[in-house]
Amino acid sequence: MSIKPSSAKAKGRRLQQLVRDKILALFPALTDQDVRSTGMGQSGEDIQMASQARRLFPYSVECKAQKNIAIYKFVDQCDANCPANAEPLIVIKADRRKPLAVLDLDHFFTLIARNKLNE
Repeated sequence: MSIKPSSAKAKGRRLQQLVRDKILALFPALTDQDVRSTGMGQSGEDIQMASQARRLFPYSVECKAQKNIAIYKFVDQCDANCPANAEPLIVIKADRRKPLAVLDLDHFFTLIARNKLNE
């Protein structure tokens, strides 16, 4: 059974809002005018940022909330092989594409917060 388009958009919107909220929580000087979740169906970045926000968080965010994403098979394998004192990291690469690093969202924001404290 396939998901209704409105449900799919709501699922994507919730993920975008989660990321937006994590950015705003990490940088209290920013407001919801500085970091905005883009409306579903709009082209461009999923999280739009004012210039001050971009200086603090220099990432372009694309959010994908889908029932099945093949990367989770790799995540499961990495989790199964990961010792207790390590954080899972998956590096993927398609032909003629740059390698990508995939890590847990909360761990990513912990790294950003740690970096922010060291500035």
